[in-house]
Amino acid sequence: MIPFSHLGWVFKTFGSVIYPNAIRDSFCDFVHPLPSNAKVLDLGAGTGMMSEFAHACRSDLSYVAIDPAEGMLKYSADYVETVQGYAEDIPFDDNSFHMVCMGESLHHFRDVELSIKETVRVLKKEGKLFIYDFDVNTFLGKNICRVEKLLGEPGNFFTPSVLKKILESHGFSVQIHQYNWRYTISAHLLKEKINPL
Repeated sequence: MIPFSHLGWVFKTFGSVIYPNAIRDSFCDFVHPLPSNAKVLDLGAGTGMMSEFAHACRSDLSYVAIDPAEGMLKYSADYVETVQGYAEDIPFDDNSFHMVCMGESLHHFRDVELSIKETVRVLKKEGKLFIYDFDVNTFLGKNICRVEKLLGEPGNFFTPSVLKKILESHGFSVQIHQYNWRYTISAHLLKEKINPL
């Protein structure tokens, strides 16, 4: 497994470089309509990079970062509340957040299905979900997936179309935006949550 708890300084120093400006702009557009003081959950947050990008657009929101690696979370910005935990067992009540974001974290989750169920649970009705990840259909995406699996990571990478179907089965409307070997998902929960059996 990748020793994330010992790599916080690396991700803090160099992490923002791998987020193209077009993706940051798209994320900012997605965050902008949230109401004042809305709560945003950065899930699998690492050092809280997604929270930083969002805060640059909306400093009036409330940010919470969850990650299993304490050594990553300690590099989060002061305005981010940090919680050590897992996506499969989010330690917050139902309907707690207006938005959840996952920046290069979904493929690290051990149980993607359970993580999405937990995401739906903690989102408010008509809540929003933003995902940024690597497209396993591309040459670079495939190789990143291979390397992560060799390092003992789950490597739960999806093509955008497959992830779209998974999210739709959980009650999201989904838009895909492709950025060469990377992509983003902009999703909204339908008015009535779907509770999968």
